[in-house]
Amino acid sequence: MKVILLKKVPELGDAGEIKEVAIGYARNFLLPQGLAQEATAQAIAIISAQQTKKAKEAEQDLVATEKLAAQLEGQVVEIMAKANEQGSLYAAVPPTKIAAALKAKGFVVEAEMIQAEHLKELGEQEVVINLAHRLEAKITLIINSET
Repeated sequence: MKVILLKKVPELGDAGEIKEVAIGYARNFLLPQGLAQEATAQAIAIISAQQTKKAKEAEQDLVATEKLAAQLEGQVVEIMAKANEQGSLYAAVPPTKIAAALKAKGFVVEAEMIQAEHLKELGEQEVVINLAHRLEAKITLIINSET
């Protein structure tokens, strides 16, 4: 019996896949559990349309993310922080502060995307922003003293 999987089923397949299974397995387990539906021509057409729509949305998201990465690449962001006379900061610059500075420049970036560790000294630092679709952009962070 052909079924369309509605959810991921271990050792069988992922949601949206059409699989040939034993009639008993389909009627006694997959269908009652809501894991699959019978693969009629109408159901196959609906799933195909949904998959096409999902692929188009993913492609549009990739294009938007590539555009954001291109805009972010090479940006210079200045942040003020308290430091001692030797140029060491009293506290490390958190990713939330970098995200806020980028937001002020018109870029929507979450703090979790920012890969910055141990920003505890004045001056220029390179910061990597990890975007969706495994894309990344590098910005230059300039940390100046508030004094």
